[in-house]
Amino acid sequence: MKVRKNTRQVQVGNLVIGGGSPVVVQSMTNTDTSDIAATLHQIQELAAVGCELIRVAVPDREAAEALRKIVRNSPLPVAADIHFDYRLALAAIDAGVAKLRINPGNIGSTDRVKTIVQAARTNKVALRVGVNAGSLHRRYLEKTDGDIVPAMLLSAEDQLRLVTEEGCEQVVVSLKSSDVLETIRVCTEFSSKWDFPLHLGVTEAGSRWRGTIRSAVGLGILLHQGIGDTIRVSLTGDPVNEVTAAYEILKALQLREKGPVVISCPTCGRCQLQLEKLVAEVENMVRDLPYPLHLAVMGCVVNGPGEASRADLGLAGGKGEGLIFREGKILRKEKEDRLLPAFTEELKKLIAEKYGANPLEPSQAEIWKQN
Repeated sequence: MKVRKNTRQVQVGNLVIGGGSPVVVQSMTNTDTSDIAATLHQIQELAAVGCELIRVAVPDREAAEALRKIVRNSPLPVAADIHFDYRLALAAIDAGVAKLRINPGNIGSTDRVKTIVQAARTNKVALRVGVNAGSLHRRYLEKTDGDIVPAMLLSAEDQLRLVTEEGCEQVVVSLKSSDVLETIRVCTEFSSKWDFPLHLGVTEAGSRWRGTIRSAVGLGILLHQGIGDTIRVSLTGDPVNEVTAAYEILKALQLREKGPVVISCPTCGRCQLQLEKLVAEVENMVRDLPYPLHLAVMGCVVNGPGEASRADLGLAGGKGEGLIFREGKILRKEKEDRLLPAFTEELKKLIAEKYGANPLEPSQAEIWKQN
C-alpha cells in the first residue's frame, strides 16, 4: 500500500479529518430530521456500531429548527446537508452543527455563498464542498465536450476558489459518481493537484449486496493508493449497514482495527457440516466485540490448522466432529454439536488472557450466556 497522501487537517467537532489522522467513518440518517426522537435514536444506533460523524438532511425550516436539539443530544458531531436555500445553511450554523455539506453551485448567487462561508468561518464550522456527477451544471459539461471527470474537476476548482477567497481553509471535498471508474479517476486526479482532505464514496451505490461490492472496489482502490480521509458506503436501507461495511473495507486494507476479522472457507465436497450456519453463528456472537482478533471457521482439515494457522483462534469441521485450534496448534477435538460451545469457551479464555479478566462488553452478555 502506498503512503497516505498528506492532506491538510480539518477540525470537525472533536474529530480531525486529514493530516494523517485515521480514516473517519461516517453515515447519514434516513429519518425525517424534524422527528427529533427518531433521528437521535438512529444516531445512537449508528454510534453503537462505530460511526464517527453523522450527516442529516435539512430540506426545510422544520428540519433546521430541529437541529439545535439534535446537535445538543447527539453523541456524534453533526453535519448538515444543505441544498438550494442558503438560509437553511445559516440556520444550521446557528444551531451548532460541526460541519456543513454544501454545493455552492446550487445555493444561488455568489453573495449568498459568501455569506455562508463567512458565517462558517466565524463559527468554526467546517465545510464539505460536494460535486456529484449527476448534478453538474451544463456549462462545465460544455467546456469539456461532455467528459464527466474534467467537468467535475472544473466545478470543484471553481467552488474551492470561491470558498477559499473568503478565507475559509477548513474544507473537505467530495467528488462522487455512481460510476465506480469515474469516481476513481476524478478522485485520483484531484488528489494529485490539491491537498484538501477527500471524502470518498460511490454515490447511489445500490442495495446492501451490490452497493457494498461497488463501494469496496472503488473506495478500496483509492484507499490503497493512499487517497481518502473519510468514507461513506452509500447503501439503500438501514445506514447501520453502511458503517459495518465501511469498517470491513478499512480492516481489509489494515487502515483501521475494529473488532474481529472472521475468515471462512468457500466449502467444497470435503465439507461435511453445516458451515454456512456455523459461520453466521460465530459472526453474530462476535459482532460487537471490540477486540481485533483473527478468527477462522473452516469446513475441513485441509483448510483448518494448516491454511488458517495465523488465526488467533479457529475451528475446522470433519465428519460429525471438528477441531479447535489456536495459532495453528490443536487445542481439542469435539463432536459437531459441541463445536460452537467449545469455540466460545476458548474464545473467552483468549480474550481474558489478552485483554483482562473481564473482557466482555455488557451488550454481549446475553449472547455469551446462550453459548
